[in-house]
Order: sequence, then structure tokens, then C-alpha cells
Amino acid sequence: MELLIKYEKGKVLQALRYHFISRREIKLMIILVNVFALLTAVMFGYKMITPLPFLMSSVLWISMMVAFWIWLPLTIYKRNRTFRDEFKARIEEHHFFIETGGVQKTWAWREIESYYETPGFFHLYFDSKTFFLIPKSAFQSEGELDEARKVFRESIGKK
Repeated sequence: MELLIKYEKGKVLQALRYHFISRREIKLMIILVNVFALLTAVMFGYKMITPLPFLMSSVLWISMMVAFWIWLPLTIYKRNRTFRDEFKARIEEHHFFIETGGVQKTWAWREIESYYETPGFFHLYFDSKTFFLIPKSAFQSEGELDEARKVFRESIGKK
């Protein structure tokens, strides 16, 4: 199937948030900071600590949320020209093709380590940090989406 890929900034930022939040080390860091913030809130409520540790945990929590929710996705979006380009992609049984400006790049499915599906995108991972986003809006119908899911499921290991 052939797709015309054009990215929308807001949707790409949301997909990048999904990428960051799905990473094991980031999940662990978020859990630890949340536990720390809750613990300091409880301790502050019972007057076991002064306001300074509670304030510091709150600032840490807010800083982390701003970093993962706003700063990192915006930085990646601005740095990566791909999100502002329009190009054609083709999904076939054994390969994935991208064509832009007369230049074509091909990957065999075995070169793609895993995939991850979010509400707006398919994330194709070449390794743990390198991935390609295929917007679901590029598909003509639900049938094409199901066909792509089938190809991904049979050809790539699911993340």
C-alpha cells in the first residue's frame, strides 16, 4: 500500500511524548519522583519536615513534567526536518520504502527491531532510540490500517 505522509505538529509532539513515556528508564524516574513528592507532601502535612524539602520535591516534579511533556518533544521536533517534509511511503510484505525528492530509501522488515502503536501513529523502531513515525491519518481506510497492523505483527516484533 502506498501512503502520502505529512505530519501535523501537535500530533507529532503527542507521539514523541508517547515515545518518551514508554521508555523504561523514564517510567522508573517518573515513579521515583512521584513517590518522593508524595512522601514529602505527607511528611509536610504531618509537620515532620520543613516546607523547603516539600518545595524542592514539587519543583523537581514540575521540572521533570515540563522536560518530558514540553521541552524534549519540542527539541526533537525542531531538530528533525523529517517532521516538516511531505513524502511517500510504501508498505509491502517484505519491505518498507520512503521516497522524497526522487530519493528512495528501503528497509527490510528484519532491520526494524520493534513497533509500537499509539492512537495517532505507528512507531517503527530501528533500535531503542531511533524510530520512524507513520501517521494513521495517511491511511485511506480502516482496512488499510488493519492490513498494515497485520504486516507489522507478522514481520516485526511488537514492543
